[in-house]
Amino acid sequence: MTELYDLAADMAVDVPIIPISALRPDMWDAAFARLTPAQQTYAKARGFSAEAGQRLRLPDADGHVAHVLYGCGAADSDELGPIRLGGLSGNLPEGHYRLDKIPADWTMRLAAIGWGMGAYRYEVYLPTQVTPPTLVLETDVDLAEIKAVVDGTALCRDLINMPAGDLGPVALEEAAIDLAESFGAEHRSVVGEDLLAQNYPMIHAVSRAAHESPRLVEFEWGNPDHPRLAIIGKGITFDTGGVNMKSSAGSRIMKKDMGGAAHALALSHMIMATKLPVRLHCLVAIAENAVSAGAYRPGDILPSREGLTVEIDNTDAEGRLVLGDALCKAAEDKPVLMIDFATLTGAARVALGPHLPPFFSNRDAPIEGVMEQGHRERDPVWNMPLWQPYNSMLSSPIADLKNSGGSFAGAVTAALFLERFVKGLPWMHIDTYGWNPSARAGHPKGGDMYAVRALYAWLKSGGLNGSFTK
Repeated sequence: MTELYDLAADMAVDVPIIPISALRPDMWDAAFARLTPAQQTYAKARGFSAEAGQRLRLPDADGHVAHVLYGCGAADSDELGPIRLGGLSGNLPEGHYRLDKIPADWTMRLAAIGWGMGAYRYEVYLPTQVTPPTLVLETDVDLAEIKAVVDGTALCRDLINMPAGDLGPVALEEAAIDLAESFGAEHRSVVGEDLLAQNYPMIHAVSRAAHESPRLVEFEWGNPDHPRLAIIGKGITFDTGGVNMKSSAGSRIMKKDMGGAAHALALSHMIMATKLPVRLHCLVAIAENAVSAGAYRPGDILPSREGLTVEIDNTDAEGRLVLGDALCKAAEDKPVLMIDFATLTGAARVALGPHLPPFFSNRDAPIEGVMEQGHRERDPVWNMPLWQPYNSMLSSPIADLKNSGGSFAGAVTAALFLERFVKGLPWMHIDTYGWNPSARAGHPKGGDMYAVRALYAWLKSGGLNGSFTK
């Protein structure tokens, strides 16, 4: 991962460090009074007034950058908060900078995370790479945690941005194993025909038409005496839609359909890097939903690890199939909580758009805490109902259930399908988009991560120690 931060105590004395003032409009008059007359004239000429997104590099007498001004806008309209600083880091040249002033309602921790999120670039296939600016932090912040969060975000984005031609099932498995080994976690994989032998029939069916075999990758980390947390990710490395094939427009960004796996690995990275007191069990169900003579078809009946039979109503509802087997496996080890991430439904985007992921929970107790942490971390989530009457939409006359509930309440019926495989244990489901359609501060266009920082903060605050009886 790119090094974005440095401790002031470690800096060479001859390295220039440029101060930054992140200002709201009501802070501008006081900041303006501290500038030199030449800088005041310069700022006036360029119309700087600390409105949201304004950027200005002030020169010294020799023409070098002496100070950077950044507009944060009014507090009552600043939904991004400290993450907004990413709109500055993504536009500054290489160099060392420090935060001289930030709004009173910001924290240095979140501002530093926002800086790192905004400095991210995906340049693997470009001839040259841009060196990002470095933020110099003082020792009163937890640099290691900030780096864990920023590096986890970059890992998630890198995996989603990578083309499916280079990130197929084999490569995604390798990425999961690399992460596991970097923290000394124990890992194992079940691949190809072994999925049938070890009773993962739905994972196998989804990818049996692909040229790379499907697989389930697992790793475990942490003290077995700590609360057991299972994190499960949907890893569809490319989704053609299967026999119910997507349109060309619908296929364009389906390299991102492994975004749930990327989110699961990112949260696992943060947990392990910060040594949270959990016994982590990460499961990534990996497949490519391809089309060939061997592809599964609408009308087929699939067995499942849970013992339920599933009638295939739509082969483009494949993510819930691979997750069903993985959730069942996770539940067999009786974790305190299961969390799954999946780029599961277009219905979730219709309901809440690309930036606000819905989450479902079969326990009421953690909902308020998760939403509160999402607000604090500027990583919002929104609770949606597991509306039990809609289970009727999944009914089948010839199987235990269908894999698709039709055009109504698609995000809800998808979650209800998954709920059938968790054995009644505490469980959360995050239906994430995994993609940013257009750039905004701290969130470059392309692969992006949602809800992970909120859930990490909730876990860090002791979320697993609460009651999950209701």
